[in-house]
Amino acid sequence: MTSIETTAPDLAGDLRDIRRYAAFSAGGRGGNPAGVMIADHLPAADKMQRIAANVGYSETVFATREADGQWRVRYFSPEAEVPFCGHATIALGAALAETVGAGVFPLRLNNAQITVEASSDDTGSQAALQSPPTRSRPAAEELVAETLALLSMGHDDLDPRIPPAIAEAGATHLVLALKTRERLAAMSYDFERGKELMLAWELGTICLVHAASRDEFNARNLFASHGVYEDPATGAAAAAFAGYLRDLGWPHQGEVAIRQGEDMGAPSRITVAIPSAAGSPIRVSGRARPIGAEPGARP
Repeated sequence: MTSIETTAPDLAGDLRDIRRYAAFSAGGRGGNPAGVMIADHLPAADKMQRIAANVGYSETVFATREADGQWRVRYFSPEAEVPFCGHATIALGAALAETVGAGVFPLRLNNAQITVEASSDDTGSQAALQSPPTRSRPAAEELVAETLALLSMGHDDLDPRIPPAIAEAGATHLVLALKTRERLAAMSYDFERGKELMLAWELGTICLVHAASRDEFNARNLFASHGVYEDPATGAAAAAFAGYLRDLGWPHQGEVAIRQGEDMGAPSRITVAIPSAAGSPIRVSGRARPIGAEPGARP
């Protein structure tokens, strides 16, 4: 493993300040790694981008407390800034609970205001975010056809109860529901082709789901748009998908559980509470645990 000093000598001090957590971990395992920097002042955007690239996780979150008590927050993937990231917000909640104490923290993003509530104990941290407002619409047939071709799937693989949709909750996701768990497990795609498709259609992720029951889903999320083949846990997509279930009239009874990362060997669990008001924020919760301090360290 390359040392921090060798990877980016001018960023060595900043990289040592990065906290690392696996968000949405299940049973002390798995989860999606995120970097967290809590600073007196946010670095310049180009520096945050370089830090995120050196950390090497799908996202690193940067936060600073403002005079009014809010926290100014920005998220960066290794390749670009993103408007909202669920798992990095859960990781930020864990870091704030450990450094500031348990509480509800108001967060000001580039295009939204949200909160994260967090607490910690000797087993790790628990956090819950309130997402940006949600909305959904049917996916364009051309996009669906291109995506199915990318995945070497056909319309017969889709679950007609959950039609293809564009779902939003701070970021934009294509949702495709598959009939069988086996088809979800077998997912593969050409990375460069997937990246081109997602950038062309301005997608944050492609969210593949399978309904194990009316209140439990398995999911996989393609994140080629920002240089990551697949995420083991995706809170932003979970919020957007939950908003779509509400719009669809799915019988969710107010809460669903999403299992993700199992096909990657990084089991993750996301709990999603769905209020009844159309478009209202979704509560996304899970556990977070600290992980190794080397750049790109995995759970």
